[in-house]
Amino acid sequence: MSPDSVRLLNGSSLCSGRLEVKSNQSWSSVCEADFDQQDAEVVCRELGCGPPSVLQGALYEEVEAPAWSKEFQCGGHESALLDCRSSGSARNSCSPGKAVGLTCSDLLVQPNIHASSMDGVFEAQQQGLQVSSRSNFTISCSIQPQYPGGSFQLTFTSSNTAYSYTQPAVNHSAHFLFPAAVPTHQGNYSCVYHIYVFSHNLSSESCQLSVAVSPPAAPTVHTITGVILLLILLIVITALYFCWKASREQTLSRKDTDVVYYNYSDHGEGGSAEDESRQGGEEDLKEAHLKSN
Repeated sequence: MSPDSVRLLNGSSLCSGRLEVKSNQSWSSVCEADFDQQDAEVVCRELGCGPPSVLQGALYEEVEAPAWSKEFQCGGHESALLDCRSSGSARNSCSPGKAVGLTCSDLLVQPNIHASSMDGVFEAQQQGLQVSSRSNFTISCSIQPQYPGGSFQLTFTSSNTAYSYTQPAVNHSAHFLFPAAVPTHQGNYSCVYHIYVFSHNLSSESCQLSVAVSPPAAPTVHTITGVILLLILLIVITALYFCWKASREQTLSRKDTDVVYYNYSDHGEGGSAEDESRQGGEEDLKEAHLKSN
């Protein structure tokens, strides 16, 4: 079976229009009476679209009567319309204006992208993120809940390079952290959501978000003044400490000198007054003892 065995014409997208089926190298529209909701589910799945939302004839510029002559009998689980059974007998006629018109849903909604940094949060619809060099920033991808699982691919393009990062979708979102912005981070980012459903690999891409990396900001007058005042304060504190230390050492030295002087004056060669008195008393006792004998 050819992968392009069905198509929708004259609609607003791949997923809407008048149904045509390819058989024997020619395309034929299908009569509304030979097609039902289960058939529509198979066609939408084969095209990689969402479930059918509108099934009605005479919607998309039919110019002639449908030429397909057999009724489809799909069970709804088939991966392609031509895999379905069809009636063995051919339909004799189908009136003009009765061709199948089909609209399938946008199988995946468009994911969102936004960036955040110390300066705030920026959406893709705005001008983009301006981040200072060496600052950290985060780019987040998210999507409305439709299907569980899937993954987000963050793609990056600039004038001279392109690369991508991939993370699994957790609670329908993923966050990509850049710890230090450098000039090579400057460029355009977009989120691509990937998921495997209905036997198809499906993806949907967000709008682009631009990121510009600016050089480090020059010190302001206030910053310079603050640094100078801090240095002066440190110098004053250091000077006061050394002054206090010198004064304390001088005080301790003076106390030591006073103690030495006191010991010398009270305990010199002549002895103390108390010692002299004690010696005099001993002499008197000796003299009295001699006289009595």
